[in-house]
Parts: sequence; structure tokens; C-alpha cells
Amino acid sequence: MLGLPLTFAAPLALAALVALPALWFLLRVTPPRPRRIDFPPLRIMADLLGKRETPARTPPWLLILRILAAACLILAVSGPVWNPSGTGAAGGRTPLLVVLDNGFTAAHDWRERLRVATDAIEGAARDGRPVAVAALAEPVAVLEARVPAAALERLRAIAPRPHLADRAAHLPSLAAFLERSPSTAILWISDGVAGPGEETFGKSLADLVGRTGAALTILKADRPPALALSAAESGGQLTAHVLRAAANGRDSGLVRALDQKGLPLAEHAFTFAPDATETEVGFDLPVELRNSISRIEVAAERSAGAVTLVDERGKRRRVGLVFGGTSDQAQPLLAPTYYLSRALGPYADVQEPRGAKGIAESIGQLLDNQVSVLVLADVGALDGPTLARVEQFVDEGGLLLRFAGPRLAAGNDPLVPVRLRRGGRTLGGTLSWDSPKTLAPFAPESPFAGLTPPADIGVRRQILAEPDGDLPGRTWASLQDGTPIVTAQKRGQGLVVLFHVTADTTWSNLPLSGLFIDMLRRVVNLAGAKALPAGDAGARATAVLAPRLTLDGFGALGAPPAGATAVSADYGDRATLEHPPGFYGPADGGIAVNALAMADRLKPLDFAALSGARLGSLAGAETLDLRATLFTLALMLLILDTLAGLWLGGFLRRARGFVSRPAAILLAGLALGALVGAPQPVQAQPAAPARAGAFESAQATRLAYVVTGDEAADTASRAGLSGLTQMLASRTALEPGDPIGIDPAKDELAFYPLIYWPIVAGRPQPSEAAIRRIDAFMRNGGTVIFDTRDALTARPGGPPTPEGAYLRKMLATLEVPELEPVPPDHVLTKAFYLVDNFPGRYATGQTWVETLPPAGEGTERRPARAGDGVSPIVITSNDLAAAWAVGKRGEPLYPIVGGDQRQREMAFRGGINVVIYTLTGNYKADQVHVPALLERLGQ
Repeated sequence: MLGLPLTFAAPLALAALVALPALWFLLRVTPPRPRRIDFPPLRIMADLLGKRETPARTPPWLLILRILAAACLILAVSGPVWNPSGTGAAGGRTPLLVVLDNGFTAAHDWRERLRVATDAIEGAARDGRPVAVAALAEPVAVLEARVPAAALERLRAIAPRPHLADRAAHLPSLAAFLERSPSTAILWISDGVAGPGEETFGKSLADLVGRTGAALTILKADRPPALALSAAESGGQLTAHVLRAAANGRDSGLVRALDQKGLPLAEHAFTFAPDATETEVGFDLPVELRNSISRIEVAAERSAGAVTLVDERGKRRRVGLVFGGTSDQAQPLLAPTYYLSRALGPYADVQEPRGAKGIAESIGQLLDNQVSVLVLADVGALDGPTLARVEQFVDEGGLLLRFAGPRLAAGNDPLVPVRLRRGGRTLGGTLSWDSPKTLAPFAPESPFAGLTPPADIGVRRQILAEPDGDLPGRTWASLQDGTPIVTAQKRGQGLVVLFHVTADTTWSNLPLSGLFIDMLRRVVNLAGAKALPAGDAGARATAVLAPRLTLDGFGALGAPPAGATAVSADYGDRATLEHPPGFYGPADGGIAVNALAMADRLKPLDFAALSGARLGSLAGAETLDLRATLFTLALMLLILDTLAGLWLGGFLRRARGFVSRPAAILLAGLALGALVGAPQPVQAQPAAPARAGAFESAQATRLAYVVTGDEAADTASRAGLSGLTQMLASRTALEPGDPIGIDPAKDELAFYPLIYWPIVAGRPQPSEAAIRRIDAFMRNGGTVIFDTRDALTARPGGPPTPEGAYLRKMLATLEVPELEPVPPDHVLTKAFYLVDNFPGRYATGQTWVETLPPAGEGTERRPARAGDGVSPIVITSNDLAAAWAVGKRGEPLYPIVGGDQRQREMAFRGGINVVIYTLTGNYKADQVHVPALLERLGQ
């Protein structure tokens, strides 16, 4: 049955249990117990008189002991496996369908999900059942039941995707499979988070399961653990919303803002209110720093959903306002700049000229301040130098936003997107109506698409545009009669936009509406988008941007996958399978696509519709092999049976000096309890680092790393030193052995010339014995690299990071020599390669070594400067092991944080230099003595 969590690898062996009753009767009878006969010999004859003897019976408790031992042996041979999910318990050849949520919401505990899926497939392999695997964030494909080995290969190829799973799209594929294979056992490893189209998915799946007779088991985390970020919102400050599907105990954390090189610019703590699923985080920074933000992420949350990328649209623009009216019109509450500053202020840095005399000086002052948007409200014709400077500003990528007025209507200005009607009223000029006209709905290709014009907006006056063949393509908004009200044209790398009404309420009531704010916001967001054909509405609608860098499911930025396709220039939706999150278009004018849109929120899945399903927890779905426990129990029972037989035979009672019978029984019971409790069920555990013996370590040069107890740090250290060892073997004459993990308090350190020690702030401080052994190791010529791995969070002159504070406390009792940053003429920079820094995964940290003696007389001609010996300590924060770490096929395991593509190669070169320096000491510095040595040798 599907609900039975116990399965057997060799169920036919259970047939031997039928023989237990027969064994009971066989064990009941034992030979008569020997009797003791005393002298004198005359009594022998009397005692040997023929008497009818009744065989003694085996005691019932001993019978039970022996029957239990036999039963344990039979059960152990049958290969029992405890499978809480129940998926491996179906009989016959019934297929197993493993359905796996692999959207970004599953990345947080992905290893746990893979373990559960692997256990289920291995259980099916023991039963000889075919297996199909469906990943709900992958492209929809036809499901086929395969042998378990092929299903495991398919499972290993699945990784978290950087978007939400579209479960509804997979319903037809699931239905087709279940129709072909009724009564299938379905194991759904769910992330518990609802995605798009989840309103009817539960009911549809329940109907499908009921119709096909399938048995559904759902395994999920007790509470959805994922944290996510919505797309950043640009207002008075850059704001992001930290989201979770339900209250999950993760009530606080840290959000970081990073630049394009991965360097931190700001961080902000967040806290959820009780039972809240959303909290807001804002970064209030100077414009220069804020516009450098490229990525916002939840610290320690490896998920694409916990990352929001910021493009030009999220940057705060510097906007300059110029009004062409007289001084009486420029009074507060009367000037058009008042309406503009109030509308633009929440999301732009608004500037007005100070103490300028005249329009030309005002424009020049704002352009000197490097504004990205220049707003001219009712400014007429400009003088030649000013006109040339404004044209240059637009050609180089600036945005010129103009508003109509009497001066613009009367002038003859070429800085407008369309030809305007000039002259008297008979030719059009400024057109008036008896009743105001309202705005028409915005066209889909307009930047204002999606906004809804209020019905009460009225335009009483406007500047007309001359009919032209290009006029429809340059029109962003129009009145109900088709008259253009907002037009735009792309010029060079910039954009010219014209509102055909004033910026105040003289010609219309548009500035009094919320629509005016939304329209200005969308126009200003176009500033700096040099690659977008925003000046031409039709071209903008058809423009596409190819993916440049995309996020994987764990939030790492890298090359786009093969299936990634281009997006339109105005794409604003969440990421999908075809459009993964990342940067699209060129670096100086692309857009960012994020896993979640600004309005998206997470919510938990509703499993109420799946009333017939069996719900379970990932934490309790661990498959246990019970054979070791049963074999151990059987052995202990047989030992007790032997002791009991010896006791009943009188041997133990005659043994001199042996314990009494009650004490023997008590001792046997204690031994049984200790041994039964000692063996642990066989389960998947992280492999402990292999430890070579003293003999093997003495046979080859090995690099060593300190095992911290933190799985992630130890894995990175092991892979990093393995990668560095491969590079040493391929590029130098050294052929080192495999790296080894050590415990400084227990292992012999003399075999290793170099020890790498990653600092993990959350681990306990090393024992005093370990500190003393490390001190002796460094005194005797060994070198230790202490890597705090905090270059991303450390600030020069700021408080120490947790890793830095941990290292300071650890080294407080060591005799650490005076340290200095690696000088340019240090032998480390010339030991094998010529290098000038020692980057790792990060390149911004400093590397410290023992201070060299000053370069004195007679040393200025030495190729490298060094002291009497090798520096016993090297301290860095660049996370060297992560840069060195490679997989089985030589692929890098961790991304490099930095803009230099050769950073990983330079990290390997620096690592080789450190190893050669540790092994050879100052041989590079001593090359200056070679001529003298050869002369003394007579050569």
C-alpha cells in the first residue's frame, strides 16, 4: 500500500518468518542437565537404578530471546528501508512520478529537496519500478517512465530556475502521463509558494488524481522558507519590499545595495511585524551613490528572487527647471516651476538656478551641474551659444522636456520634436475652443500605455502641430479629436519631448491631476536610456534587447542560457522561462528584468482542494536503511543467549570470582541497551574530509586546510586547494598530493608547509591546545593563511566585521609579528609569477604579511627584498579558496565578484606564488649572491 512507509529490498526473504513456529517447538526441548554424583562408590549403584527421566524444558524467556534473534536476522536479510513519504511501498510495476518545484522559491533548501527526490527514486529502484521526473519550472515536455538510473541522471540535471514555476502549464503533460499509467504513485516535492495561475491548479490536480486513480503524496517544508524582493521602486529613496509567503520565523535580516563590481554601497536591516509577509526597505543616499546601485539583495539568501537588479529606470535623475516668464509670474504658487517641482520632487533631484540673470545664464548653470533632464517651461527662442549648448546636451544623451506657453507659441525655436504652426489665428496659431477637450486613451506603443486619463481633464488651449507624415509616430498622447498633446523625437543619443500645453493651469487642468505626475515620471525615466529609440513611439514598441547577463536560480549573475530570448525595450513584467532575470541590451542603456515585478507578492499554496492527498514534511521524509540496526540487534540477542546458556549449564556459577547472577543479568542488560542505542541508521551525510595518515602525508607535499565545521566553508576550502594543487602540478615542477582537512588540536602539523584557515564568525573559538599547536607550527617555519573572506562588507576605517573581530580574538594570545600590506618589492610578488596584488573571489581586500626590514645599503640592487625567513602568517579578506575552487571537470564553482575577467587567473598566479614562496623561502632574493658563490667554487 502507498501509505505504508516500510519497504523491503528482498521481500521474498520474509517467507522465512513462517518457520518461526517450528523453531519454537524445536527449541523447547533440551538434553537433561548433567547430575553431580558423589563418592563413596557404594552409592553409585543406588544412584544408577533405572528411573524414568523427563527432559528439562527450555525457559520461556530464553525461547522468546532466541525467536527474536531469528526474526531480526530474517528481517535484516530482507533489506528493510523506512520511507516516510510512502512512495516506495507500492507493489508490482506501478510507476513513480516525482514532481519537483524548481523555481527560485525552492533554491533556499534545494539540497534537502534533491535528497528527498533521490531517496524516493532509489526506493523505486529497489522495487524495480519505473520512474518519471517532472520539474515544474522547466519547459513543458512529454513525460516518460524510465528505469530509475535514467531518472537519477535526469534529476541531477535539474537546478533551480530564476523564475516562478508555472504549474498550470504542466497540467496537460501530467494528465497525458496519468492516462497512460493509471494508479501511478505521485510524489510532489512542493515549495509551498503559489505562482501565476495557482487559483485553479489545486482543484485541477485533485480532479486529475481522482479520475486516474493515482495516489498523491505532497512533501513540503513546514513553513515556506523563501525570502524575496520585489522590483525596486524609485521615489524619494530607492525602495524595495522584502517578501515572504507566510510567517516562517525568519523575522529579520539584512538587505545590501551593490554596485556593478559587486562592491557594497549601503546596507539596511529589515524586520517583519508579527505574522506580516511584507516589509519595506529604503536606501536614502546621495544621488551619485544611489545611481551607482546595480543590485539589491537579501544577505545570505541564495535565490534569484532575493535579488532585484536596478537599471537606468531605477536611478534618481537630476532635473533642472527653467521658466521663461517675468518676475511677477515666477512668484511661488504662480510659476509653472511650482507644479513641476511638486510633481518631480518625490523621485528626482530637482534643481533651479540660483542668482542667474537671464535664461541663458540659468540654462548654463544647470548644464554645468550636469543635469540629466532639462525642463524649459514657456521658454522661447534661445541665443546662438545657448542653443548650441542645449543641442550638444541632447545629442550626448540628455533629455529636453519643454512645455508650451505664449513665448514658445510666438517664437521660432528648432528645439521641438514637430513643426509648430506659427503666425496669426487664421493659420491656426494658438487654437481656442468654446468648451475644453479631454485626453484620448493612450496607444499601446506610447510610453504612457497603461495609464488611464481621468474624465475630468480638460484642455482649453494648446499649440498645434503642422500635419506631417512623421507626426503619428512622434505622438505620445492626443486629444479625443486626434490633436497631438504630447510629442517626442529622438535626436542623437538624446530625446526632445514637448507638452503642447503649459506646465501650470493656464491652458489646462492637467497639472492638477495625478496623471500629470505619472506622465512626468515616465518621461524622466527615459533619461540616460541611450540605446532605446524612445524618441520614436513606433520604433520603441518594436525595439528588442538581447540578454547580456542573467541570474541563475541561486542569484549568481553570469552568461545567459541558450534558451533566453530578447525582450521589448519597454518590458516591465516579471521574469519567465524565455526571459530570465538579468540585464538586457547594452551596458549603457539596457533594462533590467527581475524575478518579481513591483506589484508582485508571495502567498502560500492552498492545499485544501487536495483533500485526498497525503501531506508530509521534508524534515521527516528521510529514508533510513534499517539493516545495520537489525543485524546489530540480532548479534546482541545471540550474545545474551550464549550467556544465558552458560548460566543455565552451571558454568558461570562455578566460575571463581565471577559476579553473582543478579549482577550478571544487570550487566548484560546494560550492555544490550548501550549497543542497541549506539548504531545509527544509514543516512546521507556530508562526507567528512579525508585524512591521510602520517606515513602518506610524509610521502608527498600536501596543502592543508582547517576544518571549521561549517559545511559551506569546508567545501569551498577543499575544492579551492584541489584547484590550486592542479594548477601547481600543471604549471610548476612541484607534484603535490591531494589537499587534506586537519584539526589543529589533534593532527600533526609538521607535514604541511602551508595551512589555509577560513574564518567563520559563527563557529566557536578554537581551543587553547589548537592555538598553542598553531603557534608552534609558525615558530618552526610553517605558514598559515588566515582568510576572513569579508572584503565585500569590510569598510576602511569602519568597525570590524564579525569575521575580523573573530580573527582578532583568536590571535590575541599568539605572538603575531608586525604586519604590513605586501610591498611591491616583496619576494611574494616575484616567487614564480610577477604579480602586484593577490585577488581571490574579491579583489578589493588587502593582503598582509610580516613586516620586512627596511631596504638598507647594499640591498637596493636585489631583485626582491625579504627578511631572514618566510612570513609565518598571511592575512587576507579576498576569499582565495572560492576563486581557486573547481569541480570534477575543471569548471569554476563560485563566481568572481569584480569587473576584471582575468581575476581568477590572477588569483591562481597569486596562490602559486604563495606556495612557491613557502617552499623555497627567499631564493629569489638570494639570486644576487649567485656570482659570489660561483666565484668561490672556482667556476
